[in-house]
Amino acid sequence: MTTHLVCPHCSAINRVPAGKPAGQGKCGACKRPLFDGHPAAATTASFDKHLRSDSVPLLVDFWADWCGPCKMMAPHFARAAERLEPAVRLLKVDTEAEPALAARYGIRSIPTLMLFKDGKVLAQQAGAMDAGRIEAWVRQALGA
Repeated sequence: MTTHLVCPHCSAINRVPAGKPAGQGKCGACKRPLFDGHPAAATTASFDKHLRSDSVPLLVDFWADWCGPCKMMAPHFARAAERLEPAVRLLKVDTEAEPALAARYGIRSIPTLMLFKDGKVLAQQAGAMDAGRIEAWVRQALGA
């Protein structure tokens, strides 16, 4: 089965053949790694492309620069990316820069984490968490 992955750098859709580790894949367009162990910043357009086209679940951190708990959680979210990729794609959505996207999902408090699978919300959690709790929450929600 072919895996489809959206490049976090240029948003090109890449096909990764069955049997090839997704974590070693490089984008056919920009030649950068498809996974680099870091969350990717997402705009509404790139978020929608990931949501429609990524074969892996998406973990999205809805945050804002003025939010103290968001800033405290940021390094933990980054550590979770190191542990969860390439099984899960991690994205960060700045609710100040993308208010329509935050409104679409009814984000009322930040940070809020949302886990998407097959284009649908699988789980949602408001409040800051450390890397271990983020990873455990995702694995539990995915049944892994």
